[in-house]
Amino acid sequence: MNGRGWALAAVFAFLSGPALAADPPADRGEYVARAGNCVACHSIPGSPALSGGLKMATPLGATYSTNITPDKETGIGSYTLEDFDRAMRKGVAKDGHRLYPAMPYPSYAKMSAEDIKALYDFIMKGVPAAKVANRPSEIPSPWNIRWPLAIWNVMFADDSTYQPKKDKDAVWNRGAYLVQGLGHCGACHTPRGIAFNEKGYDETDGAFLMGAPLDNWSASNLRQDVNTGLGRWSKEDLTAFLKTGHNKFGIAFGTMTEVVNNSTQYMTDEDIGAMATYLMSIPGGREGKSNPYTPSTAAADALKAGKFDAPGSLVYSQQCMACHLATGASQGEYLPSLAGNPVVADPSPASLINIVLNGSQAVVIDGMPDAYRMPQYRVLLKDQEVADVVSFIRTSWGNNASKVTAEEVAKMRKDTDPASDQVHILRMK
Repeated sequence: MNGRGWALAAVFAFLSGPALAADPPADRGEYVARAGNCVACHSIPGSPALSGGLKMATPLGATYSTNITPDKETGIGSYTLEDFDRAMRKGVAKDGHRLYPAMPYPSYAKMSAEDIKALYDFIMKGVPAAKVANRPSEIPSPWNIRWPLAIWNVMFADDSTYQPKKDKDAVWNRGAYLVQGLGHCGACHTPRGIAFNEKGYDETDGAFLMGAPLDNWSASNLRQDVNTGLGRWSKEDLTAFLKTGHNKFGIAFGTMTEVVNNSTQYMTDEDIGAMATYLMSIPGGREGKSNPYTPSTAAADALKAGKFDAPGSLVYSQQCMACHLATGASQGEYLPSLAGNPVVADPSPASLINIVLNGSQAVVIDGMPDAYRMPQYRVLLKDQEVADVVSFIRTSWGNNASKVTAEEVAKMRKDTDPASDQVHILRMK
């Protein structure tokens, strides 16, 4: 449906299988696997959990996630703890070949030795072995030569474990460890450089978690920018989002749906709170001297009066207003506000275009899919109509983002065609 239409099926297939239970993890290794969200990349519908096979497109060609079950022939059953540690921290497989950084080993390198061992023990003892052959990379020669990755690692990857900051308390440091390392938030939310390197790995880098294009979405800015980041979110807003996938500002969409469905909902309240504490400490960096969001009633007044002079306002009235109101205001945490929403204000309109065309996936909490979901409009609305209504949303109620063109919509429609191959899209910014 949206380039990730298989996600809900993957959730149920994984949660109902023997590898990880649907209840909160009792085993430390299983908890680490949840916090690291191993399932998102290493499982696909119709195959055993963690047996690999997810197709991931890179600028050089497609590659596939690998089987990490303890099968000795096709998985990692022959790996020693030292082999496993080297793969997780340095991106080097047992046979010596180097892993592409689609595997977020620059983040996992920060994991503690205790967590690495716990994860290893869980996979080797708690995950059923599955004989599922790994699929070869589709990256053509000479770009598939892997030895240059050793140079890439020297330039861009630090394989040292997380070192607590002495001037910060235990809660902040726990949050930093989870966000930077095990949770590998930067892998999606940090812009990439020309060498596909994350432009920052912790809060000391100005680009860290500033938002980035990924999988035909725009991974949100997680810094404290007022308009396009988390600057107006409270700690309660942030913990609710991580635990349930929704709050008054938004609902999880795209790849973040998988993070909530498979990972963060299973984390302890203490860890969720620590992540929120850390994220709220990172200053804004994207907006510079931009003015804070200032509400305006002009668009709401025109809609209520039946004046549809603004392009997209009639479509909004017909298709959107029943849920999102003339004011674009929140109707509780399941129907978030469009007015002042950081996703609406994002410099990239990709997420709004995608969700209007393709709707939203289900957030599944405690095994129950949510009841409120954005429908898809790719059949009902033409490219220009989508462009107009998205532009209307991005420029109404005090929102002051750029307008959208029909060409941008047409490209997104093509890239997310349900008939096309569905892959993780790894893009550079």
